Amino acid sequence: MLYSEKVMDHFMHPRNVGVIENADGVGEVGNAKCGDIMKIYLKIENDIIVDVKFETFGCGSAIASSSMATEMIKGKPLSQALELTNKAVAEALDGLPAHKMHCSVLAEEAIRKAVQNYYDRHGIAYDPAAFAFDEHEHEEGEQA
Repeated sequence: MLYSEKVMDHFMHPRNVGVIENADGVGEVGNAKCGDIMKIYLKIENDIIVDVKFETFGCGSAIASSSMATEMIKGKPLSQALELTNKAVAEALDGLPAHKMHCSVLAEEAIRKAVQNYYDRHGIAYDPAAFAFDEHEHEEGEQA
């Protein structure tokens, strides 16, 4: 089977779908190559992600990656959310096909952008280098 049961479960029954009105941080990313668009909304209290929702326009892998990533950061401090890697998301889904790994990269990137947006809105200082996104470090073994 091409997709793991976990991928299928998060695709058929995605968690945390929707919009958070007055979100504390919003991150939107897109991949021109595949047309996927992912938007993540964060509700943050005392540096903890108390709620997270997503809207994803894309393939099953993109939806499953969004769903799993939001589950992995819900209730966690921002510092932990920023450490979430696309590989961790893919592993939690019991793997993604190589040509779909970019979907988990999008989820990681959207979370980073949402946290960065929260910092910007609240005047919280951060190192911009921590948010620089090097796509090449994520694309090993991936063929377009």
